[in-house]
Amino acid sequence: MGETLIEVKNLKKYFTVKSSVFSRNEQIVKAVDDVSFSIKKGETFGLVGESGCGKSTLGRTVTRLYEPTAGEVRFEGVDITKLGSKEMQVYRKKMQMIFQDPYSSLNPYMNVEEIISEPLDIHMKLSKREKQERIEEILEKVGLKKDALEKFPHEFSGGQRQRIGIARALSVQPEFVLADEAISALDVSIQAQVINLLEDLQDEMGLTYLFVAHDLSMVRHISDRIGVMYLGKIVEISPSRELYKNPLHPYTKALLSAIPIPDPARAKEAVYEPITGELPSPLDLPSGCRFRTRCPFATAKCAEVEPEMKEVDKDHFVACHLYEE
Repeated sequence: MGETLIEVKNLKKYFTVKSSVFSRNEQIVKAVDDVSFSIKKGETFGLVGESGCGKSTLGRTVTRLYEPTAGEVRFEGVDITKLGSKEMQVYRKKMQMIFQDPYSSLNPYMNVEEIISEPLDIHMKLSKREKQERIEEILEKVGLKKDALEKFPHEFSGGQRQRIGIARALSVQPEFVLADEAISALDVSIQAQVINLLEDLQDEMGLTYLFVAHDLSMVRHISDRIGVMYLGKIVEISPSRELYKNPLHPYTKALLSAIPIPDPARAKEAVYEPITGELPSPLDLPSGCRFRTRCPFATAKCAEVEPEMKEVDKDHFVACHLYEE
């Protein structure tokens, strides 16, 4: 890891909503608001935060499933936000996605062979024999047998369906994969299996992941670096081990303290720092720091000035006035 694969600069994604069904008044939801970060080749960048913080929207905007309102997304130096549909087709192949719900993301009227064939037919010109070999090869890599090809999604368990979704995403040999809550719909016992599978495939195929999740304990195991998101903003970016050992932002500390500890003795000694107050409406965001309405360390400055992202330690960035000189 060293060379940057994806660089996001000042990315914004705003949605226009009506205040009510019968109203003509429109309001703006700033789902992603001026976000910048980068992902290196071969790296797994974890993106965490509460539900509704904008992390899935950010991932989908990076891959241009959503069109950005403003900002840049550079893939190997090329700003893909400025590409037309024909030019973007090349990058569609390079950037694939694993969806949250392995059942609704698979066409129930298509068998496994047809599901995996679909992206191959769109992005690659293969002979019938080459396509069949590719399908069987990727199916074996995700841990499914050849006899699964003729079966339909409803005939599989949740974990097996997610493996089919992974096979579909990897069939065209992408460089970058967005895993959008890829394990949250699975049983806990199956989650670890899927995480291990993704790590093995990453090593074997040289993949780069953007791993979106709300389960911080799982993100810890798969991520090289982690970005913490709150109300459309990334408030902290750090190497995974460093974030868990030395969280800086009050929001990150609160999220980590909420992770259940399986050892009863350690759980009694642990300091629990719950997040107080209600999550502000995305239609009426607080001035200054967006976390200030729930932060125990908020000052008058927090209401007036929005904190900038600063490097506090090596590769450890935080947007908080507590760490300003």
